[in-house]
Amino acid sequence: MKPTHESHSTTTQLRRTPPGALPGSLVVDPKAPEPQITVFAFGPNGYAEERIEEPHEIPAFMDKWPSVWINVDGLGDRDVLQQLGTMFELHRLALEDVVNVHQRPKVEQYDEQLFFVARMVYRNEDVVTEQLSMFLGDNYLLTFQERETGDCFDPVRDRIRKGYGRVRANGTDFLAYCLIDALVDAYFPIIESYGDHLEDLEDKVLESPGPGLVAQIHQSRRDLLVLRRAIWPLREAINSILRDRDSNFTKETRMYVRDCYDHTIQILDLVEAYRELVSDLMDVYLSSLSTRLNEVMRVLTVISTIFIPLTFVTSLYGMNFNTEKSPWNMPELNWFLGYPLILLIMGAMAVGQLFFFWRRGWLGTTLEERDAKRKGREEDGNSSSSPRPQT
Repeated sequence: MKPTHESHSTTTQLRRTPPGALPGSLVVDPKAPEPQITVFAFGPNGYAEERIEEPHEIPAFMDKWPSVWINVDGLGDRDVLQQLGTMFELHRLALEDVVNVHQRPKVEQYDEQLFFVARMVYRNEDVVTEQLSMFLGDNYLLTFQERETGDCFDPVRDRIRKGYGRVRANGTDFLAYCLIDALVDAYFPIIESYGDHLEDLEDKVLESPGPGLVAQIHQSRRDLLVLRRAIWPLREAINSILRDRDSNFTKETRMYVRDCYDHTIQILDLVEAYRELVSDLMDVYLSSLSTRLNEVMRVLTVISTIFIPLTFVTSLYGMNFNTEKSPWNMPELNWFLGYPLILLIMGAMAVGQLFFFWRRGWLGTTLEERDAKRKGREEDGNSSSSPRPQT
């Protein structure tokens, strides 16, 4: 897994070629790392692995071994890329697509070469994708990666080193299938981790919805969109390999490529399902907030309703009319027990309102609901204690 990527890797990257430039112009990213070239040459009887400094060392491997895999990590040297393009007769438009790493997954046929573009996916704090460009020839496979920080192809390298499987015995088209298969399989752990993550988010939304959950839901939606943009065209690209009978893949290898196509369909189905779940989580979050707000407003309304008559009583007796002027001017002001009597009346009013709210079910379950639950429990107890009928 790749440890760290720049934040711009998860968003749409800007094209560096200026408008109106000549087709096939190579404009490398000044921040891109220098190319590191690794050669895997192999055959049924052995293999050779070497890190080389210059592209002119590659023909020596191609003359000696039946199959050669040249992997280039880093796209920061225009001269090296042009040398490789001249050596393998790469089309200028295809080489331009290698440098501009914002390409959608696709497959293009150039004479005797097949050009394949896919996006490798990694998971750090968010989802990160990296472009993989692949040129498949008769006895060579040329791959370009954006940087040398690890990839998902170590199992394929181990099979070449140890002679496991059928990689050495078959040609470069089978090696290309193995790389595509490893790239597609790398999506599954990330998709599975999102399944667990969304389950945790669902529990938090239902139990304790808070402002921080909105950012997590939006981040999950964004990551799933990145996965969808990477896997949707990849499915079509792999399908085009299956449809094209004149491609560089043999009939036997296309049988294995069909398995990759099935895996892309499974991944896409999971991504679409999780995207719908994320949308539902946002709706559930808003509903939970609305429900909590309604609960708070109900409590505040009950408290306000209780204090309305109490406020009326206190305001009424706060007028303090003089009883010496008229017997109708609040005679209760001269009572010996007037103050505790008024408090008693106010308390009775508050208790009466609480009882009324409770009977209406505004503060909890009503008497009728409690009776129904009690009868249900009694019926369940009676049914469980009754003897089982004999057969």
